[in-house]
Amino acid sequence: MSTKQAATKQKTITIGGMGCTGCANTIQDALVNLDGATEATVDLESDTAKVTYDPDAVTADDFKEAIEEAGYDFVAIK
Repeated sequence: MSTKQAATKQKTITIGGMGCTGCANTIQDALVNLDGATEATVDLESDTAKVTYDPDAVTADDFKEAIEEAGYDFVAIK
């Protein structure tokens, strides 16, 4: 019996509208609470978030929706 472990990926998301640490924390919480996201770190100085995730469980559109629902601008993902 073997269990299939999904390969995780990491993407960097550029975010607009952040102005303080509270903003960064709000976005980090929104991203990490998505099913399939395993880690999220937000860098206020570079206006980016790095997200580690299972690509079979969460998509770029999910990240965009979470960021916009939190009140910020999804600029780009790479």
